[in-house]
Amino acid sequence: MDHTVSLAGLGDLKGYTMNLIALVLVVPSVLLLISIANSFSLRRPAKGAKTFSGSVAVLLPVRNEAENIAELVACLRNQRGITDLSFHFLDDNSTDATRALLSEEIKGDPRFTISSGAPLQEGWMGKPFALQQGLDLTKSEIVVIIDADVRLDESALVSAIDVMKTRKLSFVSAYPRQIAISWSERLIQPLLQWSWMSTLPLAIAERSTNPAFAVANGQFFIAERAALKDVDGFHGIKSEIIDDIAIARALLRQGHRGSAIDGSRIASCRMYKSWAELREGYGKSLRVAFGGAGGSMIAAFFLLAVGILPLAMGVLGYVLVISSRVVSAIATRARLIDALLQPLSILLLIYLLARSWVMRGRTQWKGRLV
Repeated sequence: MDHTVSLAGLGDLKGYTMNLIALVLVVPSVLLLISIANSFSLRRPAKGAKTFSGSVAVLLPVRNEAENIAELVACLRNQRGITDLSFHFLDDNSTDATRALLSEEIKGDPRFTISSGAPLQEGWMGKPFALQQGLDLTKSEIVVIIDADVRLDESALVSAIDVMKTRKLSFVSAYPRQIAISWSERLIQPLLQWSWMSTLPLAIAERSTNPAFAVANGQFFIAERAALKDVDGFHGIKSEIIDDIAIARALLRQGHRGSAIDGSRIASCRMYKSWAELREGYGKSLRVAFGGAGGSMIAAFFLLAVGILPLAMGVLGYVLVISSRVVSAIATRARLIDALLQPLSILLLIYLLARSWVMRGRTQWKGRLV
């Protein structure tokens, strides 16, 4: 009897082991398949797209962005192909030389305006509040949001708008190529594109209005004014830390279709320039990125399942871990060699997620507690 029980126990253990192996290998394989499918369906704006005759307003909320102003204004001045184009800077109570530099750089160009932001109101996060003020000051058919650290090719705006109009979408999020130089940037920043390239079937998302398919990057975001009006502008997301995903979800709930497109050929962005900046930047947002503590725990387990556990399978496991990241890197013009460090990237991301919870309420961004 004891011998029979022992054999049964061994059989159960073998069954559990086989199930675990199957899970460890299947999940990253699914991510690889989604990445490959997305590499073919990802919309890519063509440089030098045809002209756009409608009105376009570019909103640029800036707070303590003195180091970015000269290059930013230069690339905006060079935009081509739009007959009615205006740029609206909202100085969000900067404490550095942002306002003075803006005034100097835009001299003589009537397309540019600078407005002073009101003091931050209770219940609002800084960026949604600034964007709403900018939106209230414009009446253009198309609204574009550009972050101060984004650099645009001269046809970037018209090319991205052309994709939106051609696909009959109400909004698009053009993901810029992420410039990553320091070790921390190279480990973390490519995960921005990998996260949706490997999990979100873009061909389905483009046709759906399900908020679960929301993907967006506030660095370069374009929407029809009529669609934004339907969701009451940024009032409905005024307290959201991750405002780009929040506005995309709001638009989808109202029946407006939109999707991510590849902006790597028309725009670039160096989001953070040091480990300290990156740590604080992700510290303010990761704890709310997955819908609370429970969602964060599920996300951490998922990351372990796709980025760490497969390594126990040896070479095959490692190949599966990096494969979807390699496909994402090729599709979005990121460094291929950095994809080989995907397990380290995953470990660092899990650390940043945990730290974001530990530091909640104590993280400062642009001089404000988040």
